[in-house]
Amino acid sequence: MLKFFITVTKDLISAAILSAMLFAYVPMISGKKGRNILTAGTLAGMAAAVVIAVLKNTTKVIDKSGGTGVWNNWIFGASLAGLLVFLVMSILMNRKSTDAGGVALPCAAALMSCTFWAYALPSVLGYPFNFSLNGDSVFSTAFIYRFVGYLFGIILSVLIFLAVYQCAVRIGRSTVFVFMCTALLINGFWQFTKIVQVLHAKRIVSGHAWFTLVRYSSNYSDVFIYALLLTALIIPVMLIVKSFNVKEPYSNPAQHRKIKAKWRDTRRWSVLFVFCLVMVVLDLTAFTAIDNREVELSPVEECEIRDDALYVPLTQVEDGHLHRFAYTTDDDITVRFIVIKKPNASSYGVGLDACDICGETGYYERNGQVVCNLCDVVMNINTIGFKGGCNPIVIDYSVENGYIVVPKYTLVEHQNEFK
Repeated sequence: MLKFFITVTKDLISAAILSAMLFAYVPMISGKKGRNILTAGTLAGMAAAVVIAVLKNTTKVIDKSGGTGVWNNWIFGASLAGLLVFLVMSILMNRKSTDAGGVALPCAAALMSCTFWAYALPSVLGYPFNFSLNGDSVFSTAFIYRFVGYLFGIILSVLIFLAVYQCAVRIGRSTVFVFMCTALLINGFWQFTKIVQVLHAKRIVSGHAWFTLVRYSSNYSDVFIYALLLTALIIPVMLIVKSFNVKEPYSNPAQHRKIKAKWRDTRRWSVLFVFCLVMVVLDLTAFTAIDNREVELSPVEECEIRDDALYVPLTQVEDGHLHRFAYTTDDDITVRFIVIKKPNASSYGVGLDACDICGETGYYERNGQVVCNLCDVVMNINTIGFKGGCNPIVIDYSVENGYIVVPKYTLVEHQNEFK
């Protein structure tokens, strides 16, 4: 669940902040016409995102490996061009030196379409294609957990968009212009580093300076998100401080109550804004650390080795918990296997402590469930011992005279899984 909550939030947070600032500022300089043009650009970008997501995940029209970077470069390039023109025209319009709306508005729409939706959304829209990657049913616990994390990420991003917009429209045209330009320049530089990364990987650009830029922008990509968050955080702080020092004139009690209600509403949006930003920071730090933590597998237990087989006493594994055993082959490779008694049954699930999809990362027990250590998929204990999905690799075994008997040869056959 955390994995999809984290990835969806990281993909959408920049788009949410920047698009909210654009939707707040553009109508200030062009009225309803500007809002309609931005809306059209957003809808066009969303439609493009749906098409790209479907093509990426169901066809080979857009290659997921090399082709995706080139495709994104075109989007980034168009977005950067639109960004530069939009900033220049907006500065001219903000100074009222010329009427540049005929150029600025289409560029703003292009920014919405290219950067914020055509690039950010395809990845997010593509995640549901991976919900059942291991053959999970839509009613399975694993599928539901992924969907809930995915949904929470979208909800948080939508709340941030609404909070940023509601706060930005309350701070005035000149102030929101400054914050919008700062945020756009931060995002523009991030897009530039992405273009350089692809060009450097294809050896179109080279040199120490380019390599340094690629290395730092790749290793510290979250810095751009933090810079955007810090820029945006100033807005609610300004509003909260201002709300406690209101000096708006009023001529009667009704007007006074209306002013107090307006600033009370402003504080609520500002507090929601701060809460959402705190959630994003937790998402990027604490939640990410929890999601990436290494789970220590339970220790290997001892069992009897006789002749050409390993003998596991049934009394040792009848508690319904996961038990791990191992055998070291003549090639000095330790092959692990697991045993667990199936719930409400007298049979046992036996298989390698590895699977065809995730390799030898192993399984661990969490709240009475068997979980893959790599992909966090929850196993159906009743299916352990059968092929399919992320289930443990099937091995030969038998139950004889109170023992689970695992032949050595079946473990040696799979020793390459543990190299």
